[in-house]
Amino acid sequence: MQFDHAGIATDDADSLAALFTDAFGTPVVHEETFDGLQVTFLEMDNGYFELLEPLPDADGAIPRYLDSNGPGIHHVALETDDISAALETVSACGIDRIDEEPRPGAWGHDVAFLHPKTTGGVLVELVEH
Repeated sequence: MQFDHAGIATDDADSLAALFTDAFGTPVVHEETFDGLQVTFLEMDNGYFELLEPLPDADGAIPRYLDSNGPGIHHVALETDDISAALETVSACGIDRIDEEPRPGAWGHDVAFLHPKTTGGVLVELVEH
């Protein structure tokens, strides 16, 4: 596995993308509306920033996160070429899964989240490319 992206919850993806592009040279490489969110990926040499902005009246994990915590890092994602095998491995290591089976994620990838109570307080997403 390798680092894939940091998911960042924000109330204003366009402004944050412009700031990161200007400050860090991270170009926008993909944008989509997915699961009640405006999702923007900024490319870095070794992964991405994934900006997650809820659409108006959206419900779900990101709006709840913003209400509770404000903008910031929501999760880290690790790339795998076999998400089913990775899920078996993490389960064997005692890590609880939020998603028992992979599900569709942004950019057409299969994803699964691991519970932060068993990953040192970090919400981890597995992403199959």
